[in-house]
Amino acid sequence: MREAANIDGKKVLVRDDIYTWSNLISLSRVLVVFPIIWLHIENDYQVNGWIWGLIVYGALSDYLDGLVARWRNEISELGKSLDPVADKLMAFFLFIYTVWLGWIPLWYFVLGVTRDSLIMAGSAHIKKKRGKVAMSIISGKITVNLMAIYWISVFFFPGAENVQTFFMVASAVMMIVSFVEYKQRYHKIIDGADFN
Repeated sequence: MREAANIDGKKVLVRDDIYTWSNLISLSRVLVVFPIIWLHIENDYQVNGWIWGLIVYGALSDYLDGLVARWRNEISELGKSLDPVADKLMAFFLFIYTVWLGWIPLWYFVLGVTRDSLIMAGSAHIKKKRGKVAMSIISGKITVNLMAIYWISVFFFPGAENVQTFFMVASAVMMIVSFVEYKQRYHKIIDGADFN
């Protein structure tokens, strides 16, 4: 365990633990995807209460894992990687499912996958050069939330085309904005800035 200041100056304790409640919550976020898709197909592509419940859990778990990590003082190197990877895997599978259904355009999916792949490559380079993983940034969380709202609007409210278009554009813009911020942070860290 060590104390370090992240790039925005906040001091946090980072552990090397693997088996933590927060890591378990992050992992569970990925695992709920498969029942969602299976239930949707089995229910003739209609949404039921189980699907709603699993989606709500997936969304809440994105906040819950971080809250639990801070509350239990379980911020870990694995957790810093697992949380964004869990977000990306959940989004990947749910978005590819809705692209397969023809409900979300392929270009949007490609933009998201390209952005995430570049951010993950930068994170891997930081880990290799500096020996630890950088935590997610706020604009990245906002992007994930806007993408989630877009997906929810498409999946649960198929007739709300104006709302869908708004959130599609807003989340696409945030994908670009957050990518630029991740890129700027990447350069600061590679140049020697302290971080968590």
